[in-house]
Amino acid sequence: MQRIAVPVTRAVPTGATNAYLLGSDGALLVDPPARHPALDALVEQHDVDHLAVTHTHPDHVGGVAHYAAETGATVWARRGREREFEAATGVTPDRTMREGTVLDTDGGRVTVLDTPGHAPDHVAFEVEGRVVCGDLAVAEGSVVVGEPEGDMRAYLTSLRRLRARRPARLLPGHGPPADDPRATLDRLVAHRLDREERVRRAVVDEGVRDLDDVVDAAYDKDVSAVRGLAVATVRAHLEKLAVEGKLAWDVAAGRATSTETT
Repeated sequence: MQRIAVPVTRAVPTGATNAYLLGSDGALLVDPPARHPALDALVEQHDVDHLAVTHTHPDHVGGVAHYAAETGATVWARRGREREFEAATGVTPDRTMREGTVLDTDGGRVTVLDTPGHAPDHVAFEVEGRVVCGDLAVAEGSVVVGEPEGDMRAYLTSLRRLRARRPARLLPGHGPPADDPRATLDRLVAHRLDREERVRRAVVDEGVRDLDDVVDAAYDKDVSAVRGLAVATVRAHLEKLAVEGKLAWDVAAGRATSTETT
């Protein structure tokens, strides 16, 4: 398996998105974010039979059209998300995949895993204990799970399901590999639950109501430079807590209230 970190123009961790080639002759290319000389050379040196993405955010799909045409590979999309895939990539998928779909490569049998949360169409690719996990996990820092696309309940479930598979190595969409997957996944779950508790405490224990005030209470640092992401993240936490009956969340008004009675 080979990784190429391709610089992208969008604001992403490390300033680059990782493209992966699984196999050598009859390979799977995952997440070509843009055309790049290093990725061109890698593709030219190998026989690419399959092309797929972990999800259709712009920093993961910018090179799909070029490399699909260049290689003639079978293009895969998440089943039920074909229209979104075509809108994001400009390519009509040849086949669809879902949980348990197997793609045969000369580097091993690649199994598709459903991992929604960061995005509704998010998947991961597992081969011989290694998991190309896109934006489900990162070795350093955390992943944005923000409303409207982000689903915090689904994200936490995806982290826990992946942990239960006991992967040997995680290969993220940004940054270096995670060589201790259990510790990485535990850290990401703990981070989300800590943020959730801050949000819950602000609303239920402290009586904070307005969204902006909840955001201020949920972070103990200045987030003015990434205010939009912080707001989207807190909204995702509020939606999760509301679904679980732990508070009430008025989306239209941007106000949260406690459901606890004294």
